[in-house]
Amino acid sequence: MDRVDWRILAELQADARLSFNALSRNVNLAAPSVAERVRRLEDSGVIAGYSARVDPAAAGRPVRAVVRMHCYGPTCLLRDPAVAEWPEVRDLYRVTGEDCSVLVVACTDLAAFEALLDRLAAYGQPTSSLVLDEVVADRPVQPPT
Repeated sequence: MDRVDWRILAELQADARLSFNALSRNVNLAAPSVAERVRRLEDSGVIAGYSARVDPAAAGRPVRAVVRMHCYGPTCLLRDPAVAEWPEVRDLYRVTGEDCSVLVVACTDLAAFEALLDRLAAYGQPTSSLVLDEVVADRPVQPPT
């Protein structure tokens, strides 16, 4: 990837709805060249997709938390693919260390969050922290230094 690819990525990360014409103006490159570069970035997996960023609180899920799971063996949370489909689960990571996984969740209220913790307890020991404020979110990927 060269500097132009990184400029294209910066523009698309700021506004994925840019047309090729607008994108070409922003990076000072002809629209067909921009379209070809974007296609290459998509084909190589650098651009993994396009989506709308939805605010969970505005969409009715204002209670956000990070939940660490300490589980092991046949009852491990990661062995149940249904957990990834639970509507409260926004992100699910397999991690190293004492915990096996970390979840980022969004619930409708504290009662729903408590019910989620009860469901998670069937898989192991959940430890949670409520999110008070979003300090950095969806930070754009930048070129390695």
